[in-house]
Amino acid sequence: MTQNNQAINKRSIEQQAIEKQRRRRKSKKRREIFLNWLTFVIIGFFALVFLMPTVLTITNSFMSTTEISANYGQIFSNATSDSKTFISEKVNLKFIPDMVSFGQYKTAFITSPAYLLKFWNSVILTVPIVIGQIIVAAGASYCFARNRSKLSNAIFFIYIILMLMPYQVTLVPNYLVAEWLHLLDTRWSIILPGIFAPFSVFILAKFMRRIPTAVVEAAKLDGANEFQIFSRIFMPLCKGTIYSVAILVFIDYWNMVEQPLIMLSDSEMHPLSVFLSKVNTSDAGLAFAVATIYMIPTLLVFLYSEDYLVEGIAYSGGIKG
Repeated sequence: MTQNNQAINKRSIEQQAIEKQRRRRKSKKRREIFLNWLTFVIIGFFALVFLMPTVLTITNSFMSTTEISANYGQIFSNATSDSKTFISEKVNLKFIPDMVSFGQYKTAFITSPAYLLKFWNSVILTVPIVIGQIIVAAGASYCFARNRSKLSNAIFFIYIILMLMPYQVTLVPNYLVAEWLHLLDTRWSIILPGIFAPFSVFILAKFMRRIPTAVVEAAKLDGANEFQIFSRIFMPLCKGTIYSVAILVFIDYWNMVEQPLIMLSDSEMHPLSVFLSKVNTSDAGLAFAVATIYMIPTLLVFLYSEDYLVEGIAYSGGIKG
């Protein structure tokens, strides 16, 4: 009887222990599910808040002038000093138009071709800067990666300092150099400083320095020269990082405002980013349409290159020298 009782007690203790483990696992699983849902709700809330202005701009661009006037009143031209009271009384945020209208886009594309001209100015300024900056940065980064001398490290340190400086600090020297080279009031006064910006050099050089030297030595044993090592080894390995840098550079210079205002006195050469502030705010529908047109390139670039951006960020930390 004693042995039977001991066996029963032992089984009872084991069952209790197993039951406790089950309860702990269930409790842990419920906690994980709750935390996952809580994280999802918080991220979703902030994503919705950040997306609201973009969605509002796009949907309102398809509203007729009459509907926009009914929703927003004269907020753009008749706002009083008590702006909070004015907005609460006059503004009716609306995301879905009663009737889809393309009148604002007709004005932007056909009636007032100045908007397309400014859009083209943005393309002419931004694309050469992106291409030129990547070409220059790739060559300079390779030199920094292959040359580890004190002089090379000192120059690279200067690049870091220049990158940390606000653009406004270097704006006056750039203006003086452009004036000395007789480049003021030309697109080159903006394109050339953009091509030689230090940001891309810093990112690509940090990545190239992580490529193992054994890879370079193996290529040399196979008879590869410096250009072949650069073009056939370093550049393919840096493809993801190059895409990432190109995206960031494109977004940065697509949104530039100070450089054109200072370097270009001729308003006909200003990009759309500068011209947006001059859109007639009494016509809110046109302002929404032009803002939507302005957002399209950056959205397309980001959506098309999203995988490359993630790959570049992940891969930049994946190679260790």
